[in-house]
Amino acid sequence: MAISRSVIFQIFHRPSAISCRCLCTSSKRRLSRADPLIDKILRVDHAGEVGANRIYEGQMAVLGSSKSAPVIKEMWEQEKEHVKKFDELLPKYRVRPTALLPFWNVAGYVLGAGSALLGEKAAMACTVAVEEVIGEHYDNQLRELLEDPEHLDKHEELLDVITKFRDDELEHLETGLEHDAMQAPFYSTMKQVIQLGCRTAIWLAEKI
Repeated sequence: MAISRSVIFQIFHRPSAISCRCLCTSSKRRLSRADPLIDKILRVDHAGEVGANRIYEGQMAVLGSSKSAPVIKEMWEQEKEHVKKFDELLPKYRVRPTALLPFWNVAGYVLGAGSALLGEKAAMACTVAVEEVIGEHYDNQLRELLEDPEHLDKHEELLDVITKFRDDELEHLETGLEHDAMQAPFYSTMKQVIQLGCRTAIWLAEKI
């Protein structure tokens, strides 16, 4: 299946509104340093949700008229809400977005559109691979926050947000499995490669 010019255009010209606002804000003023743990958590989570949003956007660009479209669109709508929430939390906690947001925008869209070009099952396999990593990542963050009584008292809102979003991502994982993700060609290899990329991107976003 050929990639239309409109799909290619969106790869490079559809960064999320939050990305633009956060980058502009951070460039206009110097924000005081947040709690190191909260700084790391919010920066990487925001980046991850921007990437996930773009994955589903890319999948919808290719599969928008397929029978899987309503399912993909529903998951995409949830990701939009996730991005919107982290959009609010970054300035609230005085956390700058990752400098790698342009990369996340392009990489997420390419991954979404690329997996969709391989078929609906491959798109669902991509969802399973990504959401499994994100679910594990949110679990690790919750453990870190719960280990420190100070964070329990100060960041109840953040704990609630991460818990809800973790549950949403795991629901997406189950949705992917229910829609034949494991029947995608080279499922195991695809999953391993995508998850390696996700974990590398998470590591980078925590630091840059």
